[in-house]
Amino acid sequence: MDNKKIVAFIAEHRKKQGLTQEQLGERLHVSNKTISRWENGNYMPDISLLKPLSDELNVSVNELLAGEKIAEEQTAAYYEQNLIHTLDYSNRQIKNEHTLTSVFLGIAGMGCCLSAFANNNVSNHWNAALSIIGLSFIIAVIYRELPIISLCKKRIVAILCLVSLAVSFIYLDYAGVKQLKRMPIYYLSVSTKDQVIDYQGIFYHVFKINADTPYEYVIIDAANEYTLDTVPVFPFNKEKSGITQLLKYKNPYIGNNSNIGNLIASLPLSERGYTLEIDDVHNGLLISYLSTDWYGNDDQWIEKALIYNTVSAFSLIDNLQYIKFNFSGSSYSISRKTIEQQYPHFSQINDGQTISVAAFERNVEQAINDSSFVSSIFSLFEQQK
Repeated sequence: MDNKKIVAFIAEHRKKQGLTQEQLGERLHVSNKTISRWENGNYMPDISLLKPLSDELNVSVNELLAGEKIAEEQTAAYYEQNLIHTLDYSNRQIKNEHTLTSVFLGIAGMGCCLSAFANNNVSNHWNAALSIIGLSFIIAVIYRELPIISLCKKRIVAILCLVSLAVSFIYLDYAGVKQLKRMPIYYLSVSTKDQVIDYQGIFYHVFKINADTPYEYVIIDAANEYTLDTVPVFPFNKEKSGITQLLKYKNPYIGNNSNIGNLIASLPLSERGYTLEIDDVHNGLLISYLSTDWYGNDDQWIEKALIYNTVSAFSLIDNLQYIKFNFSGSSYSISRKTIEQQYPHFSQINDGQTISVAAFERNVEQAINDSSFVSSIFSLFEQQK
């Protein structure tokens, strides 16, 4: 089958019939662009259009496939040759369509999977469904394109690929949880208690603490160590204000203004806005917050913040002797001596040289969840109206 001869033959006989490309297209129910592509040699007519096209051009299908007029005595000789070429052409068309379908499914599958793992702005249920759709498309492509004749073997290979990709997706999801601190796409259940949400993954838990507040943070429990009742809850943003984030500000002297400024900016209450003064003579800090002391004080929030900020500052700045916290309603002051003598287990937290992270988390971060403890320690502050 000589494609160049056929397309030239189509153009020649269209013109002989006095038809424009648009008119021929209308009669065959295709666009004039399709006719133009045939005559330019970019495409060949679909097999289903060979008979209607030959009728419109007033030639036989045999002549159309040969790309030339055939004398009557040569008709039989051309039939067998054109039949072989037609079958070959048909097989190529089927194969091309098969390949195009596979390419489309593969691109769609990859697009769904990438969207599922990259888009954090929609529901995780939707991302999970999107990734499963994408995985289904990819497995369909693998199954279609496997050069294996045995259906049984093809199915086994496809199932193995499905399992491998599914496991890869689960670990990719876990990596995203670890790196981006997002909720898992694949999880078995969700439980809620107070402001803690537990996403039970396939082999780990993700706890969202202080959910939907400015102090929200995430704990990834790969060892399945915690439950909704036992997971340690810190009332502030642990990723910003936790002791492991504050250790970099440990300094022997209060006079390092930049270090002090960064420390106070990392502690609770800083989001309310504040001004900071350093008393170089008596080695003290004066922090004035731009709000009242009763605003947003649900569940002893202000008291917890002041206790946490105080113990953190005295633990991290060795020569800091006192702190005064000013609000528009009241002021609260406390000395290092008071904390060293009356705060429980302060010597375990800070031995004068190093800070014990475990002791700090136990005796400060977790202790301030106890309302009676908070009331007891807060009574150590001197309040001025």
